[in-house]
Amino acid sequence: MKIKVISLLCLLACSSAVYAQDFYISPSGSDSNSGTLSSPLKTIMAAQDAASSGDTVYIRGGTYYLDDSNITQYQSVRAIVNNITKDNITYINYGDEHPIFDFSNVTPDGYRNTAFMVRADNCVFKGFDVVGVQITIDDEHTQSEAFMVNHGNSNRFENLAIHDGMAIGWYLVAGSDNYVYNVDAYNNIGLNSYSYGNIDGFGVHPRSSSGTGNVIDSCRAWFNSDDGFDLINAYAAVTIKNSWAFYNGYDEDMNALGDGNGFKAGGYGSDGSTPPSVIPRHTILNNLAVHNRSAGFYANHHIGGQNWINNTAIYNQSANYNMLSTEDDNDTDVDGYGHYMRNNLGYGGYNEVINLGDETENDLAYNYFDLDVTVTSKDFVRLKESELMYDRQSDGSLPVIKTARLKEGSDLIDAGVYVGYDYNGAAPDLGAFETDY
Repeated sequence: MKIKVISLLCLLACSSAVYAQDFYISPSGSDSNSGTLSSPLKTIMAAQDAASSGDTVYIRGGTYYLDDSNITQYQSVRAIVNNITKDNITYINYGDEHPIFDFSNVTPDGYRNTAFMVRADNCVFKGFDVVGVQITIDDEHTQSEAFMVNHGNSNRFENLAIHDGMAIGWYLVAGSDNYVYNVDAYNNIGLNSYSYGNIDGFGVHPRSSSGTGNVIDSCRAWFNSDDGFDLINAYAAVTIKNSWAFYNGYDEDMNALGDGNGFKAGGYGSDGSTPPSVIPRHTILNNLAVHNRSAGFYANHHIGGQNWINNTAIYNQSANYNMLSTEDDNDTDVDGYGHYMRNNLGYGGYNEVINLGDETENDLAYNYFDLDVTVTSKDFVRLKESELMYDRQSDGSLPVIKTARLKEGSDLIDAGVYVGYDYNGAAPDLGAFETDY
């Protein structure tokens, strides 16, 4: 009897493995095909229709040109192209091929465009570009989105490039435990003054206190018409780490457009509206902000404080750090209070640190502004901003650069304090990059 039971269990396990299938799409495919490597489908939606939980959709290289015929749902103010609703499916580039989804010709009149609406759980999106997402509403406050997560949980977004369009790159309004890793959002510019101020590289705005665990890691945002990373109106804590924001608030000709903060962390405005009952503390860790139109790091009227650890801000145009807070009534701006700040570094900002209360109102220690150090250009190996746009490494990791890294002999090396993260030498360095001389 035991042998029969074991055999049955093995048969069931083998059957489960057999049912995990691979599907393929190609720019030259057809949605009437079977979806095999030799007979690929053409669209993400056809592949989703064919796939089941545990399956993988391989995306062949080339450019996928979308138009209005690819819109699958009109919902309220949005026209949605790829409406991702099935759980546990992987959408990944095939081998080392480079797929590009071009939405330039998706132009429904009077709707916000959403290229990928993610309502599913446990999916993976990896290894492709999303370009040309349009705004077609020219006379009112509006936006479009390349990726929008709305009640999607535990999804992974990796090695994606979202660029040269008019849409927010990656945008979440509901969902938990989503992980965004090695994603670039750049050259995303609103249509005109009605939308310049809405187009961020990354926007994480969970509308519920249950939307915890969302992490942005090793991402870059540059030349987005508004902010690089934006957490306004978030009802749950978000972590942004190891990421770079530069040239936000400008176009490629350095024309000033939207707000242009590098990392806008939190806040609910200062209009007296009701904030969440529990104010989240966001964590901004090991990030680099260079030459953004406004602040490099901005608390954005947050009620209470946030965690700011090992960040570097250089040449930001209004301030390197703007710690502005709002009182509990969400109606009165005050100097920042409740902030936890360790090992942060800044250089060359129009202002260095503004709107920050003193150490009786905040937990401040081992930052460049409260240590006996003087930061000069000689503390850095070099300050060459073009390096920030270098190509990523072959595995998708951030490029290895020398800009903003501390030069051997700088007194900023080992000037920090241990706060739970690995370091080299006698103590952590100030700023986003740990040296290893």
